[in-house]
Amino acid sequence: MIKRFIFLLGYLYFSSPIFSQLPPGFSYVKDIAPTIATDLRYLGSTNFVGMKIDGYEEDVLITSTATAKALKNVQSELLKKGFSLKVFDAYRPQQAVNHFVRWARVVDDTLMKRVYYPNVEKKNLFKLGYIASKSGHSRGSSVDVTIIDFVTKQDLDMGSPFDFFGEISHISNENLTAQQIENRSLLQKVMQKYGFRPYKNEWWHFTLRKEPFPNTYFDFKIK
Repeated sequence: MIKRFIFLLGYLYFSSPIFSQLPPGFSYVKDIAPTIATDLRYLGSTNFVGMKIDGYEEDVLITSTATAKALKNVQSELLKKGFSLKVFDAYRPQQAVNHFVRWARVVDDTLMKRVYYPNVEKKNLFKLGYIASKSGHSRGSSVDVTIIDFVTKQDLDMGSPFDFFGEISHISNENLTAQQIENRSLLQKVMQKYGFRPYKNEWWHFTLRKEPFPNTYFDFKIK
């Protein structure tokens, strides 16, 4: 009877959302901002590599706890306007970055070129800064996001898809419609308001200004 009671207590503890195997300072975003939508592209094949990426094992969104709290503030403001954040990627293990690097070095593997980098030669992805051996995502405080209509779940038109390698994805690019410019401006303003800095070449990429692990690149799996 006593053994059964101890087993039950252990089960309740380890299955509780309070318990986490994440490193200290990290959280599951759903535990802090549950209404944020996700579309984790590297968990499947809808990405520039065309396959599931190493280290992505479950459909869960992880960030540093500080980042999750900042995203909650962004989400609260967007909800008042009838919108929601949608996250394509957040914490990214170093093994995933290594996967990207290996892929980028195989220059004849261009399965997804037409969709993601039609105007860029694959051999130039490193030089142009689209692929690197280290990523801020592995520090836990960078996110790739867009805005969706909260009711219809449709993405706002940002002028280029997520992970599109080209000048049209630069935040300064003005070769856009008035609506696309307005949508990008909304995303930039609300993210910066709550402590995120943008990346000039990718309208979707932001990093928490006061990130808690600025010099640490983590490699625990997403699960």
